[in-house]
Amino acid sequence: MKYTLLGLGLLFSSLICAQNYTIRGKVKDAKNGETLMGATVFLKGTSSGAVTNNYGFYSLTASHGNYTLIVSYMGYQDITKEVNLNENLELNFELQELSQTLEEVIITAEEPEQISVKKPQMSVSKLNASTIKQMPAVLGEVDVIKSIQMLPGVTNNGEGAPGFNVRGGAVDQNLVLLDEAIIYNTSHFFGFFSVFNNDAIKDVKLYKGDIPANFGGRVSSVLDVHQKDGNSKEFELSGGIGLISSRLTAEAPLFKDKGSFLIAGRSSYAHLLMKSIEEVKDDKISFYDLNLKTNYNINKNNKIYLSGYFGRDVFDINSFIRTNYGNASGNLRWNHIFNDKLFSNLSLIYSKYDYQIILDFVKLDWDADITNYNLKYDFKYYLNNNLKLDFGFSSILYNLNPGEVKPTSASSPINFLKLDEKRALESGIYVSAEHKITDKFTAQYGLRLSRFNRLGGVNITNYQDNKPVVYNSALGIYETGTAIGETAFKKNESIKTFNNLEPRLGLSYQLNESSSLKASYTRSAQYLHLLSNTTSVTPLDVWTPSGAFIEPQLSNQYAIGYYRNFKNKKYSLELEAYYKNVDNRIDYIDGSDLIGNNNIETEILNGESRAYGLEFLLRKNKGKLTGWLAYTLSKSEQRTPGGIAGGSGINNGDWYNTPYDRTHDVSLTGIYKLNNKWSFSANAVFQTGRPVTYPDSQYEYEGLSIASFSDRNASRLPAYHRLDLSATYKPKKNLNRKLQGEWVFGIYNVYNRRNAASISFLQNQDTGLNEATRLSVFGAIPSITYNFKF
Repeated sequence: MKYTLLGLGLLFSSLICAQNYTIRGKVKDAKNGETLMGATVFLKGTSSGAVTNNYGFYSLTASHGNYTLIVSYMGYQDITKEVNLNENLELNFELQELSQTLEEVIITAEEPEQISVKKPQMSVSKLNASTIKQMPAVLGEVDVIKSIQMLPGVTNNGEGAPGFNVRGGAVDQNLVLLDEAIIYNTSHFFGFFSVFNNDAIKDVKLYKGDIPANFGGRVSSVLDVHQKDGNSKEFELSGGIGLISSRLTAEAPLFKDKGSFLIAGRSSYAHLLMKSIEEVKDDKISFYDLNLKTNYNINKNNKIYLSGYFGRDVFDINSFIRTNYGNASGNLRWNHIFNDKLFSNLSLIYSKYDYQIILDFVKLDWDADITNYNLKYDFKYYLNNNLKLDFGFSSILYNLNPGEVKPTSASSPINFLKLDEKRALESGIYVSAEHKITDKFTAQYGLRLSRFNRLGGVNITNYQDNKPVVYNSALGIYETGTAIGETAFKKNESIKTFNNLEPRLGLSYQLNESSSLKASYTRSAQYLHLLSNTTSVTPLDVWTPSGAFIEPQLSNQYAIGYYRNFKNKKYSLELEAYYKNVDNRIDYIDGSDLIGNNNIETEILNGESRAYGLEFLLRKNKGKLTGWLAYTLSKSEQRTPGGIAGGSGINNGDWYNTPYDRTHDVSLTGIYKLNNKWSFSANAVFQTGRPVTYPDSQYEYEGLSIASFSDRNASRLPAYHRLDLSATYKPKKNLNRKLQGEWVFGIYNVYNRRNAASISFLQNQDTGLNEATRLSVFGAIPSITYNFKF
């Protein structure tokens, strides 16, 4: 009997020892209560660890026993805690920033910017607000969009051009999110500034490839921007005063420390300065934006967030041309922790982009907008230390109003015109897993099922032989097809439905503690198309959904990379090669007319595009001098055959350069802290000139000189390059005052390079000769800004 009891006792003890328990909690900044995304929590001497999610939440599992728990985040002091793991635990941590002196190593980069050789995620670039703040910027305004353009694989369409291009993709192929809400136009001042106020931003991630399965709707990239939650410890006021604009941000705790709020405003006043200049005193160019966010802890397992953004630009040239455009968004979120292993986030999101153009010389008023309502529910399940699951669904209802044209007076020659509004429903469900297969081999795999339903409520034109575009062989041009009637669709009817499976796969093999090889495959579908035959986004650009004549864009992207950390992560290296192809990429026939066109299918042809390249990124992460060197060697091409329309298509059906092809792209960013008062930073950029179509010959016809153009995008603008410098001076702190101030002095384009935004060819009226005229936006621009916080 006693041996039986002894055996049962030993069995019971072994079961206790084999019992697994879970530690979960949140990691925050001790100074302001902001959750820290990407903080590492691990048990020393084991393979058990976790990284905090977008809301600072972590969960890890280990067997019964005594452990040393370490919480770390670059730029913060580690926390070490002895843990007796004999039950499930909830442990929340607040990390203190590292104190820094001149004799100590200066750390300016934070952990989200470091590469992880273990995680399978690749083709992602990360920046935090503090790093962006230290980079030189045009007119003294630091900028998220300009900052990511200093990273490999990311370019722009020229000086002051809005938007950005990723790995040879178009601007509309980027999904831009601000607190999960879609931003359709990212520019202020027609591209001189972005809509992102850096004072309100906490974290920026750019997925250039290997896009997680929870994102859908774009084929090139995802820019995921998160706002700060707001200081939950004490009231804080910060801002800046510059030559062109000023900003002010207020943060404070709410509800007896159960929540917090943030409100950030920014406005330009260039129009006030213009009043002192006689030639432009009646003109007005200005913008403003407002960021709002608040949160409330219902209890330890439930938290709600409410965030919003409002921004607008006004452009008035002597009341001759007036336009205003802007974004508005809102998001109500509910975080819920079901148990130690299951975390969820439910979001209700509203987003709108609208613009108005008033042309007084023809007495015309044009209004257009795109509005969407989005419901999404995301789950994260920490099954064990080797397997984590993400799953959820989303549904977006689009209402696209391409334009309503109204006469502004009885004498206007303009007739009222309302283009057909377009409605669509885009839905998706997804599941993905991060799976640690062995100590060295980790996989991230997932599947997204997307569905797009083009809704009715409009009449669809029918064309002879189902050809909205036909080729006129006699004239050698494409023309509008012959309309043979219309089909009316009720609102509850479906015009066209598309379904697509979008698999995602990422693999990582760790060569040693400091290096790894990674590979990925991403398939994506894009159902919205930006209609623009200009090289960059403008307020006039119109979005249109896939439907009866426009197929969704479908892309496949393959990437492989080598990653390594050097000298205790002081240096890091990222080397990636990629290949991407996109089906159903539209392009415009010669002489296309997109403005006010109710039948846009008569102006486009379907084709395909491809892009491939090699990206190199070398970072210096620690020390007085930090920064990075980025280089991209790439090619971006498109082919557009005639298809059912007949003819040889665009450029005789051969491959031609896309407008965003840049063979070489080199950028260097350096940040140097001289002492506690002075720090300096610099940006240097070189890019191959973007492709353009030039006239290569001319002929005379009835006394007129007619230009004959080369193949599409066969020529290039001159190479683009510039150097930016800035210096930051922080006066000695007064210990009796909480006010912290700094002066930022900057020069954009130091050596006054007149980079060509465009080159036009006109005939000189005096000499009769054709002349090339270069248009440049910026020369050298000095700036001074005073930033403060208390």
